[in-house]
Amino acid sequence: MGDRAGNIALAIAALRGRGVRVTQESSLYETEPLEIREQPWFLNCAVAAETELSAERLMRVLLEIEREIGRERLVPKGPRLIDMDILLYGSDIVRGPGLEIPHPRMAERKFVLVPLAEIAGEVDHPVAMMTIAEMLEATADRSEVRKWAGKNTAKDERGAEKDER
Repeated sequence: MGDRAGNIALAIAALRGRGVRVTQESSLYETEPLEIREQPWFLNCAVAAETELSAERLMRVLLEIEREIGRERLVPKGPRLIDMDILLYGSDIVRGPGLEIPHPRMAERKFVLVPLAEIAGEVDHPVAMMTIAEMLEATADRSEVRKWAGKNTAKDERGAEKDER
């Protein structure tokens, strides 16, 4: 909702200020809503990052950033200002209350796999034993995912903007 690209940029900038070194960003993709269809399309991307934070602490940081940007969890799967997830954490497998890594539904979600494959297509999924590109090819999800027609202003690992229109 709102300034979708701006919200994503704010979230990525907030990561940089919390002990997370963003090393790569995918393009922005518009994706059709899957479960609640009567809502605006989403804007999605994936980032690769390095951190000394544990997976659990990183998830707490993501939730803090969501709250700071103004996310309120009113309608599950409904419109929101921002939604941040940990898809992979190296080759670690994490299972705990409120946190599963790799993300348990990523293989079923083209809106996750397309941007992730752009920046990490050759990365192996530690459970599926496939690369992200292979998972994208194998997914049954046929929803529409298209590069965003707006201006993609990605940032390099120093946080400097580079125009990727």
